[in-house]
Parts: sequence; C-alpha cells; structure tokens
Amino acid sequence: MSSCLCLPCCYKKAPNGENPAAIDSSSSSLLHKPTTNPPPPPPPASNKMDAAVERLQTGFQKFKTDVYDKKPDLFEPLKAGQAPKYMVFACADSRVCPSVTLGLEPGEAFTVRNIANMVPSYCKNKYAGIGSAIEYAVCALKVEVIVVIGHSCCGGIKALLSLKDGADDSFHFVEDWVRIGHPAKMKVKKECSSLSFDEQCAVLEKEAVNVSLQNLKTYPFVTEGVANGTLKLVGGHYDFVSGKFDTWEL
Repeated sequence: MSSCLCLPCCYKKAPNGENPAAIDSSSSSLLHKPTTNPPPPPPPASNKMDAAVERLQTGFQKFKTDVYDKKPDLFEPLKAGQAPKYMVFACADSRVCPSVTLGLEPGEAFTVRNIANMVPSYCKNKYAGIGSAIEYAVCALKVEVIVVIGHSCCGGIKALLSLKDGADDSFHFVEDWVRIGHPAKMKVKKECSSLSFDEQCAVLEKEAVNVSLQNLKTYPFVTEGVANGTLKLVGGHYDFVSGKFDTWEL
C-alpha cells in the first residue's frame, strides 16, 4: 500500500518544471487572511463639552472668591448643621431657580425641584422621594413654611393641559408625573373653556399649585403642624415674563 502526499497547488510544478505564473501565493485568500484597516482612533473630546465642564469650575471659583470667602459669618455655622425656615417646592425649569429669584441664602430653604413643581398626595408605596423630603423637612428640620411655587411658561403645565384621554405617552415618566395635577386641569377645562390654550395654561399654573397645597395636607405630620400653628402652607407664582411674584394661602 502506498500513500500520496500531495502538495498544495501553489507548490506544484508545471509540466515544464517551472512554477505556474497564474498562481501567486502572496495573493491567495486560502493562505493569507484578508488585511483589514485598523479601527479609527477615538474622536477628540468635544471642545464644547470641555467648555461646559470648565464653566462649572470657573463658576465655583467666582462663588468662593466673591461669596464664600467674604461671608464667614454665614458659612461657618452651616458646617455644624442646617436649620432652614422654608421648604420650597419649585419647578426644575432652568429659568426659575428659587434661591436666585427669592434671594435665599444658603441654609434658608430646604428645596425640592421637579417637573411642574408637583406635590403628590401621601402614599408610602409611590413617590417616596417626595414623601421622605417632606417628612424630613417637617419632622427633623422643623421648617416653618412650605411654599409651592409655580411659574409662567411652564412646559410641564403645557404637557398636562395637552394630555389626551387614551393617547399613548410620549415619555417614560413625564406624563404620569404631571397627571398629579389632573384635578386642576379638569377645573380649568370646566371654568375657562372660552380662553385660549395659553390663557388656560396661565390659569392652570396657579391651580396646579393649589392641588399640591391640598395634597400636602394628606401628610399626617403636615396636618399636625398646620393644626398646631407651627407650620404654614403657602402658594406662589413667579411670572418671569412680566417680573412679578405672587403668594397666597388657601
């Protein structure tokens, strides 16, 4: 029995003894893996993003130089703890920072900001972040005033007024959150149907605050504080278009 050891065709001799010119081992895909281009280098960091981060650093340096270092009487006691007089619910809108618009100093206000400055009613199984903030402010910090502040041109309020029954939500969270103000929406739709959409929004900005004030009263420690005269609930509205600020109590 004999065996035959066959060479790959690229090594076989032509009949005349020469290597066949038609076979080029250097280009054979069977013998060489195809060359691939190396991955491109990562793009350079965005100058715009770098500038945005740098803005935070320069902003802090200005604050430290112009405020922190010049007001030791304000900041030294804060190192030991806080005793704010106010709890403020305000919108997350970048145009309505309550510390700026109300001139509040560090240590004066325990602040919660969210879409459309909503306060949900008491529920231990939902919105625990809001409930825990209210409980801590009232029971631990002993704040004297809880103020809920709406504002002009509120996108959350426009979203609430635009909600259609049975329509799919466009966001994961926004629509479900602003539905906290649904009773206010129904009131505005009933009492202000002759007004334009923008005019209804302006009314709803304040009515939603009233719903939040009523919801605050569903928290037992808030109800107790109001009954004892140690806590006051106040509604507010900041109109940054005309430069007005109004407050009221229910």
